[in-house]
Amino acid sequence: MKGITEALRSGSKLAEDYICTADAARSLYEYDIRWENSLHARAEWLKQSEHTRVDRHELATYLRLYNKRVNDHDKVHDSINRLVEEDALVVTGGQQSGLLTGPLFVIYKAASVVAAAREAEHQLNRPVIPVFWIAGEDHDWDEVNHTFLPDSQGDIHKIKLQGHFTGRDSVSQVEVKWEQWKAVLEQVEQLLPDTIHKPGLMKVITEIHHSSTNLSDVFARMISTLFADTGLVLMDAADPDLRKLEKPVFDRMIRESDSLRTAYLQGATLVEQAGYPMPAEVAEDGANLFYIHEGARLLLTLKDHLYQDRKGLVSFTEERLLQELEDHPERFSNNVLTRPLMQDSLLPVAAVILGHGEIAYWGLTREAFLTFGLQMPILLPRLSFTILEEVQHKHMKQYGLSFQDVQYDLEEKKAEWLARQETFQVDEQFTQIREQFIALYRPLLDQVAEVHPGLNRIGEANLAKMNEQIQYLENQTRKAIEDKHQVTLRHWNGIQNALFPMGKPQERVHNALFYLNRYGTDWIKELIKASAEFHGQHKVIPM
Repeated sequence: MKGITEALRSGSKLAEDYICTADAARSLYEYDIRWENSLHARAEWLKQSEHTRVDRHELATYLRLYNKRVNDHDKVHDSINRLVEEDALVVTGGQQSGLLTGPLFVIYKAASVVAAAREAEHQLNRPVIPVFWIAGEDHDWDEVNHTFLPDSQGDIHKIKLQGHFTGRDSVSQVEVKWEQWKAVLEQVEQLLPDTIHKPGLMKVITEIHHSSTNLSDVFARMISTLFADTGLVLMDAADPDLRKLEKPVFDRMIRESDSLRTAYLQGATLVEQAGYPMPAEVAEDGANLFYIHEGARLLLTLKDHLYQDRKGLVSFTEERLLQELEDHPERFSNNVLTRPLMQDSLLPVAAVILGHGEIAYWGLTREAFLTFGLQMPILLPRLSFTILEEVQHKHMKQYGLSFQDVQYDLEEKKAEWLARQETFQVDEQFTQIREQFIALYRPLLDQVAEVHPGLNRIGEANLAKMNEQIQYLENQTRKAIEDKHQVTLRHWNGIQNALFPMGKPQERVHNALFYLNRYGTDWIKELIKASAEFHGQHKVIPM
């Protein structure tokens, strides 16, 4: 599957500079984006540092149990067996759980992990296993409880998991009942057009939701449905059984909390000195750990030798916190800055797949890696695509629109096109009538003001009212022209909703179900097969 390279706007200057190998950004990372040159060096470092990570056999035992439950496929278990081999490496990436897998870029990230693992294995001639983290420990429920699907007209609809959740518990711990899942699936059934793929697709996702009681399990099973036959291994960062394996790493993070905090603050200083805005908060008193208390995930601070949350709900000495870890490891979780350290303490990570925002905040972590006796892995930007269906492609050619026109100037181009369709030039005609009216009316106002000064105020008010009426007629004229071209304008709106819905890139809004319903799963396999380069380019894929 071949795509056309097109620039896509990004919200992170630091990530863009990293991808472009700018010197200021390069200084914040261990390796640059030319990963082919770094793979052998990274592999050698991982060989020398094997003793710093969790035992492979214990990790494999956990992975077998978890994947047996949500990702039970022969190729997945083959991957886990290969991970035990002493020279096996990992390409990893992760994402928080999202309703119906969330936006398209989640699928692209998982596909990136698989494609990069295959390429690294080819380059190194040794096992490289694709592993996908599910960040089920995140607690921003409002960020993950909805997704978007277009209807048959291309208009975007928000699908939301109903039910009020006000706590701060991890997403993996929030119970969802079948009635809530059912309401979501009924909306999906209504929005998806009938295709040869729809009956099978609805059957699969209904079975998945019927057998799951939380968003993370549904997410895992849906990712498994799409990627299990690639050997993609899954792990949930909120899984209590994984916490038991992570206990020694948390122990070290607590004992070395002062050093880590200093390292993150130093990283923040380096980012600022390089001229970039702060990509994530680095608190002066941050302990960089979460503690789960009565269902609430609390961010800990360290002040006066006490670990506390900002609301004062919990307070621990270091000794007491270490005892809590010993007794209840499931109550601990990483923040955005310590998660990279935990990942590299568990897995022999050759490379990690990241979005632009993630690349930016990883720029804060290099000093922390060094402080922890680790080395930042190779960072690869995830694959990025816009799917361009035939109907939108045809309409773009019909109206002479490029991808960049749609990204930046669509409203302006639409207004220009509308203006060209009419011999009646709205702007010109109404501007002319206003000028002529004022030219006739203004001398009259001057004359009546001489009759009585109060008439000038009445005349000005009268002039404003007449201008309002002219403006009203102009608006109605524009509306009549738009109504006249209603079918054509639907083409323009269809282009917008397909490529940049809600003014955002397609991959950040559309859900994969729309394309799975139209094209099945082969297009995902083709993306993986065709993707060996990770240079941060965005591709437009004709379908």
